[in-house]
Amino acid sequence: MPAPFAAHERMIAWRYLRAKRAEGGVSVMTWISFAGIALAVFALIATMSVRAGFRAEFVDTILGANAHVTVYATERQEPSGRWVRTIPDYAAAAERLAAVPGVTRVAPLVKGQVLASAGERNAGVEVFGIAPADLAGLPRIADPETGVGDLARFAEGISIGQGVARELGVTVGDRIRLVSPNGARTALGVSPRVSAFEVVHVFSAGRYDIDRTRVYLPLEQAQLFFDRDGVVDEFEVMVADPDRIEAYTLPLLSAMGDRALIWTWKDSAGAFLRALDIEDNVMFVILSVLVLVAAMNIVSGLIMLVKNKGRDIGILRTMGLTQGAVLRVFFLCGAVIGIAGTAAGVLLGVLFAWQVDTIFSAVNWLSGGGVWDPSIRGIYALPAQLVWSDVAAAVALSLGLSFLVTIPTARRAARMDPVEALRHE
Repeated sequence: MPAPFAAHERMIAWRYLRAKRAEGGVSVMTWISFAGIALAVFALIATMSVRAGFRAEFVDTILGANAHVTVYATERQEPSGRWVRTIPDYAAAAERLAAVPGVTRVAPLVKGQVLASAGERNAGVEVFGIAPADLAGLPRIADPETGVGDLARFAEGISIGQGVARELGVTVGDRIRLVSPNGARTALGVSPRVSAFEVVHVFSAGRYDIDRTRVYLPLEQAQLFFDRDGVVDEFEVMVADPDRIEAYTLPLLSAMGDRALIWTWKDSAGAFLRALDIEDNVMFVILSVLVLVAAMNIVSGLIMLVKNKGRDIGILRTMGLTQGAVLRVFFLCGAVIGIAGTAAGVLLGVLFAWQVDTIFSAVNWLSGGGVWDPSIRGIYALPAQLVWSDVAAAVALSLGLSFLVTIPTARRAARMDPVEALRHE
């Protein structure tokens, strides 16, 4: 099978690309076109990798520190006449939920919002009452690389987020007080309930909003503190395939019974994830326009090249070079610039994704710090994840546009009349 480009066509194209301005070439425009394509492809890959990394980090913090499915109950009336949403006989219900195929863990929870205080400092927190074994099964909470203290001593105290620890000015070994306004009922009214606990563990879930508000208590202590004797508020259910969470909802509802209600991680974060998908598509379209603008530089360079090489085209045509051969020569000139620029852009984009932490640290140092505010961004650092399908899409877009914009100018050169080209020389 013959090669698509003959040896003499490749030789002529390479000679034109290397020609200096004095020789009628456009080497400066060649470099400008190359740099434009490279930077556009780099910007596209870098942006998409950061978007993919942000999404992956966000989803990982959800799945690593929160329930995949929260199972709770509708209101019921106690013999005293009070309406509650607690779940009695929770041990049997937990066994039924754990028996559902695909469920990996079921953790009974007691939850409540209280005031935490240490010395003169206070912070509003959300208490999660959970069994020690279930807390150890939360990857983002039990990670020894990000946590401080001894999680094995959880039954003896309390585990708090690093944001709570910073707000209260405490660390492992200190004691904090939890104050609940819904305390004991007396003849004089409801008195606040106050208990003190030793901080045995400080965790970092990777999300500012979680670390700033969440604390964990042993389940029995939480039941006592919130007056939930023999009952829990909900179940935290983990499944084997969180992406297919919809497949678990009906079996879990059936296992729980008539009063069951379900709230999945996609219900809580679905709107945000859909917004990220829309932003990803919009960003790709916008940056595609940037690639198109960069590709148009190739057209400018080729137009100048065709104008400067009019005499050469006339001579080559009189020597027997066909219109197709001339078209292929100038198409090669534009295609080589597009291929080289795309390759350089891919290299820069991949290096950026792999070294984003180093680059971010350098930018943060040069700007004096404070570039990334976790209270606004939600996560603590700029993430990047290289998705090869995004890289392939960027390469296909860049090469496609580069080849496409080259064809009209190459055809114009091929259709040039050799007699007219030589007449004006």
